[in-house]
Amino acid sequence: MAASAHIPEFARTPHPAPCPADARAAILANPGFGTTFTDHMVEVDYDADRGWHSARVVPYGPIALDPAAAVLHYAQEIFEGMKAYRLADGGIALFRPYANAARFNASAQRLAMPELPQDLFVEAVRQQVAADSAWFPTVEGGSIYLRPFMFASEAFLGVRPSRSYKFMVIASPAGNYFKSGAPAVSIWVSQYTRAAPGGTGEAKCGGNYAASLVPTAEAFARGHDQVLFLDAAEHRWVEELGGMNLFFVMADGAIVTPPLGGTILPGITRDSLIALARDEGLTVREDRYALDQWRADAASGALIETFACGTAAVVTPVGKVADASGEFVIGSGGPGQLTQKLRQRLVSIQRGEAADPHGWVHRVA
Repeated sequence: MAASAHIPEFARTPHPAPCPADARAAILANPGFGTTFTDHMVEVDYDADRGWHSARVVPYGPIALDPAAAVLHYAQEIFEGMKAYRLADGGIALFRPYANAARFNASAQRLAMPELPQDLFVEAVRQQVAADSAWFPTVEGGSIYLRPFMFASEAFLGVRPSRSYKFMVIASPAGNYFKSGAPAVSIWVSQYTRAAPGGTGEAKCGGNYAASLVPTAEAFARGHDQVLFLDAAEHRWVEELGGMNLFFVMADGAIVTPPLGGTILPGITRDSLIALARDEGLTVREDRYALDQWRADAASGALIETFACGTAAVVTPVGKVADASGEFVIGSGGPGQLTQKLRQRLVSIQRGEAADPHGWVHRVA
């Protein structure tokens, strides 16, 4: 990981024509997810000779990019997903931003990109939140979704790492991630493979998500909310959803989640839930779990709950699983008690409504 370094001063250029207050208020009353963006964005440049430089907050707008920019041809691109939360006392906080910074650098290493000092990453996100704090949604549970990302900007054609990059942060007011409104989501088991050993499965890069678009569309076409991927070698072991990690709650009180192992994204929400469950005295095992076993355990009652987790959706109950051979229901098909308890525990910490024993909440305003 990149060590902390001197944080450059951020130049600031206010938006000359920000979104009018009445138009912004209408957006914030029903923000959806990822469809509207705030007035500003953060940019920091990198080149091999100067390192990271020219940190600035500027009006949100198009990026000038050479047609030969390496990202367009060789897909050197990574990103993070995180949120700013309104605290119970009216302040604003980030949740585990240094964990995002560390994962960002792990992704950078895998994609042959320069690491970003963690303090610079967090300060860039803080600058973005400070510039657009007026964009907090008024809906229950609303937040500002933050998208830090980096891409190769050098103009050349040739298979080698770029020598120049741009790091940016954009922000979007966020409401509910899933639009179906169902108390628990339905998932489709895909025959496609998301990641293979030795690949980029544990990196948060755009190519992984591009590969998921066809199977996700297939899931939607069949009336499901998300797609599930199995392992590449045996097509037997549960790995993760299109953008979330999975947990299985057993009748004996144990919780199982697939081990990371290089093909699964190391979710920060996943890691937090493991810690919170263990705080409650629960046994959490990181073990492989087969689709056939999942089906059998759901039928016998040995499995009582399944939930998915991620920054965007937080904690989401899984009620039904389907594949080409049929479908099965988990528990009652709705939210389970432990799922709801862990979700409430996590959200309460994120919003400053409960004690933060692990020091995860990072106040920025």
